[in-house]
Amino acid sequence: MFRFIHTADLHLDSPLQGLESYEGAPVELLRGATRRAFENVVQLALDEAVDFVVIAGDIYDGDWKDYSSGLYFRGQMVRLCERGIPVYLITGNHDAASVISRKLSLPENVYVFSTRVPESKEVPGLPVVIHGRGFPHKAVPENFAQGYPAAVPGKFNLGLLHTSLVGSVDHDTYAPCSVADLEAKGYDYWALGHIHQPAVVCEDPWIVFPGNCQGRHIKETGPRGCRLVTVSDSLRVESAEWRPLDVVRWEQITVDLAGCTDETEALRRVSVAMKEAVAQAEGRTVAARVILAGATALHGTLHREQQRWFSEILARAQDLGAEALWIERIRVSTSPVYDVAQLAERDPLTKTVVESLNRAGETVAELPPDVVELFELLPNEVRGEAEAEWTPERRQAVLDDVRAIIIEALATRGGKDS
Repeated sequence: MFRFIHTADLHLDSPLQGLESYEGAPVELLRGATRRAFENVVQLALDEAVDFVVIAGDIYDGDWKDYSSGLYFRGQMVRLCERGIPVYLITGNHDAASVISRKLSLPENVYVFSTRVPESKEVPGLPVVIHGRGFPHKAVPENFAQGYPAAVPGKFNLGLLHTSLVGSVDHDTYAPCSVADLEAKGYDYWALGHIHQPAVVCEDPWIVFPGNCQGRHIKETGPRGCRLVTVSDSLRVESAEWRPLDVVRWEQITVDLAGCTDETEALRRVSVAMKEAVAQAEGRTVAARVILAGATALHGTLHREQQRWFSEILARAQDLGAEALWIERIRVSTSPVYDVAQLAERDPLTKTVVESLNRAGETVAELPPDVVELFELLPNEVRGEAEAEWTPERRQAVLDDVRAIIIEALATRGGKDS
């Protein structure tokens, strides 16, 4: 029996730009999270005394701004070297050979696969052959898997590949291939990288994305970690155990305010949802986006008095502890308890206002002509800043606020025929 760790997409020292714009953001904690999470991967390898480690690309997030990223990674490899644990790695699109301009020699326990052709490497003392090829350039449109060598009989064959498979909504397409392409090689385990969401694509053979070991933003929610794989003496995978190793847990906390008419009850629901998220994180700091949803009589006041509501929510987050929860953003996605379509039919004025709100555009070009003209009169640098701030998401949020406030006013006034 032998065991190995499969990890990928470390994205060490990912810049996480824009954090300073968030008041109260734990900037240093978030920026150091990728390193600390990888330290957890290495510590797991040491604690479990695994036989080897495979890394399926994107160790770095891009070219090093200095040598500190390379020295840090090298230091972690030395920890494994001191315990006699070999590491086999490939480069991905973020740390392709053409992307990383600085180089450092690596300890003798680390083997980096060629970026020119697929290679096969036997693991000393084990009936294991690892097949792999790294990215020579950031963009790799060709199917690397088709060029991988055939399986070696009587060995445990492991394919190491950075790929999007047939494509993913959240990731660009790189080294595309199908599950059938991988199955055709006759390997026992495909250690993949590139897709950050953990996934077991197939178990016969095992085709696995470990995901990244640390989420970096709100699109990478939930537990992040690596796979601890156990292989029997008959060279069959017994288990590919998931181990969460992230140090900051990104979450989207949706609070259902349906039927809620009382502010105290609404804030109680928010507190309960935030406490649950913190409890599930098991001691990790939670970085969360709070979304208020559901049909509620509070819909209008949530938009009209947004700053007060947000402050109340932030206050309840503080009650959970300084490092327990950081709220990245609060979004109001509630709906009114009344039927807007029926409201529009009440009288001509209401109908006109509702129709105008429904036609409101989301781009500067679709704004009223006088507003567009005002934008065009601004100096270039000022206009650029305004347009950068006036993002589609920001425009939609403002439109939602205006819509909620106006419709609430219409709903609460008496209907009058014109």
